[in-house]
Amino acid sequence: MVKRPWLIVLLVVLLDQLTKFLVQAFVRTIPIIPGFLSLDNIHNYGAGFGILQGQRMLLIWLSLIVIGFILYYYDRLGKDRIAAMLILSGALGNLIDRIFLIYVVDFIHFSFFPAFNAADSAVTIGAALLIWNSLRKKS
Repeated sequence: MVKRPWLIVLLVVLLDQLTKFLVQAFVRTIPIIPGFLSLDNIHNYGAGFGILQGQRMLLIWLSLIVIGFILYYYDRLGKDRIAAMLILSGALGNLIDRIFLIYVVDFIHFSFFPAFNAADSAVTIGAALLIWNSLRKKS
């Protein structure tokens, strides 16, 4: 188990913001596997899968609530701490974008799936770990 869960937050947020900066500075579209995977500079004014377009303040408040919830329950998370730190990292990464850019920078784009970023990946992995841990506790 990671002895310094806050290091996860720092590293994921730094990775997320660095990759978004590089995409903003240097990428328009770069095909990786033509017709399947590309790096694209996409400005997302909503949430995942294009929902809540233009609802910036609502998404900021939802992020703050999630972050507050994780911080409040941090001492009680036990084995779920790593998963929660990944979710916290992703929420912070996208919150930074929403506050300072008004949109979230998405750039990993599979042809069959909406574009996403490192913060989105951290949230997804964190949520999957929470589900996995929950299922393991029941058996």
